[in-house]
Amino acid sequence: MELRALGKTYGRGAGAKRAVDDVSLTVRGGEVYGFLGPNGAGKSTTIRMALGLIRPSDGDALLFGRPVSDRQALRRVGSLVDGGTFYPFLSGRDNLRVLARTQGHDGARIEAVLERVDLARDAKRKVKGYSTGMKQRLGVAAALLDDPDLVILDEPANGLDAAGIQDMRTLLRGLAADGKAVFLSSHLLHEVEQICDRVAIVHKGQLLREATVREMLDQGEALRIEAEPLDAAAAALEGRWPVERIAGALKVRARRAEAPAIVRTLVEAGADIFHMGPDDQSLEEIFLTMTRDSDA
Repeated sequence: MELRALGKTYGRGAGAKRAVDDVSLTVRGGEVYGFLGPNGAGKSTTIRMALGLIRPSDGDALLFGRPVSDRQALRRVGSLVDGGTFYPFLSGRDNLRVLARTQGHDGARIEAVLERVDLARDAKRKVKGYSTGMKQRLGVAAALLDDPDLVILDEPANGLDAAGIQDMRTLLRGLAADGKAVFLSSHLLHEVEQICDRVAIVHKGQLLREATVREMLDQGEALRIEAEPLDAAAAALEGRWPVERIAGALKVRARRAEAPAIVRTLVEAGADIFHMGPDDQSLEEIFLTMTRDSDA
C-alpha cells in the first residue's frame, strides 16, 4: 500500500475542515506497520481513503501499485473497520458463510480462519451473545477470509483481555511471517512497540514522523545521572546535551556511546558521579512528547 500526499477536506470556504493533510507512506509485504495518533488525528479517515470508502480531496492511494478503484487490487485486501458489522441472529460461522457468498467464493477457509482467531469453539453461537472481544476476533476472521496479501485493521485489540491481546500479537506477527503486509491503527502503544516493525505518528491530520520502532525508540534514548553538586553538573552538560532535572537527578538526552564523554565532562567540572544508567523512553512517552510538541 502506498499513500502519496493524501489529503481530505470536509466542507468549503470558511467552514472547511482539513481532516488529513499531505500524508505519504508505504507499507511493505512481510511487515506490521503501526498507524498511531490521538482521537481525531485522521487515522480512520486515512484508512477509509486507503480502502476506497471515501474519496480523497487530493493525493493518491495505491494498492499493489494500482488505484483503490481497481477491483482486482481490492480483492487482495482484507480489512476490519469499526469492529465489523454482523447479523446478530446468525452464528459466527454463518456470518462468515454469508460474507463468503457475497465475496464470490466457496468459504473453504472458514474453519481455518475461525481456528486462527480462536473462535472455533464458539462458532455455533449467535453473534448477539458474543462479547466485544469475540466480535473483534470475528471481524479479524472476516478480514482473513479471502487470504489477502494486505490486511488493514482499525483497532484490532479493542475489547480483548490480556490473553486475547497476546494471541492477537502472535496472529499478526504470523501474518507478517507469511509475507503479508499488516497495517493497523491502535491506541495500545505498549503493544505497538512489541508487534510493529515500523510506525507512523499522525496528529491533527499531519504525519509527524515515520520510522522503524527501533529508530523511534533510539530518538528517546537518555541517561539518568545522579551527581553532586547537581547545579554544577547540569551547567557543565547543558551546552552539549539536552538536560532535564528529575527527582534529584539529571535526565540527559544522549546515546549510550556518549556516556564516557559525559563522565569526562562532569569530572572536569568537579562533579562527583554516584550513578549513571539508561533512562530510555517508551514508545508511548515518545508519542506523547511528539503530539504535545506539535500542539505547542
